[in-house]
Amino acid sequence: MALRNAILATLLEGEASGYDLAKGFDASVANFWLATPQQLYKELERMAAAGLIETRLVEQERRPNKRLHAITPAGRAVLREFITEPAKPTAIRDEMMVKVQAMDGEDAAAVRAAIVAKLEWSRAKLARYERLRHRLLDGRSEQAYLAEAERIGPYLTLLRGISFEQENIRWAEFALPVIDRRMAAHAG
Repeated sequence: MALRNAILATLLEGEASGYDLAKGFDASVANFWLATPQQLYKELERMAAAGLIETRLVEQERRPNKRLHAITPAGRAVLREFITEPAKPTAIRDEMMVKVQAMDGEDAAAVRAAIVAKLEWSRAKLARYERLRHRLLDGRSEQAYLAEAERIGPYLTLLRGISFEQENIRWAEFALPVIDRRMAAHAG
């Protein structure tokens, strides 16, 4: 999947600045697509040149001027074509798992510390996702939200992100005591 498609999908929510898109990626799309602000801005330029988005300049008095981006009919056509193509299988490239795989006979303490850091990060990310979910539901039951919402895709991807972080937490909470027992056995 190209970054272009993730941006087009995000712009279905409406017109947004590059800054807003970067924040939106961090808050919602980050559960399935990561991009740096630099990558995002570079892709926005390419998309505008290709006619997939329109960009308009908004002049501001006390702030720098900002560019607002909106999806064009050509962008919608590209997104529609992308949606109809079969999805490629997910390829997992997890640096943490390479470290875990190699930790026996190496520095298990360093790997343990990395898992602790990842656990803390996953808990914080899960908390952000849960706050976003709470805001989306806005006091409604999930069933009511899904029946009433104009768009359900963002909610469904948010649920996938929540599940992913829950599994990261479950795995880390299982792995840490296993590593602790192994390190204690080898220390004594």
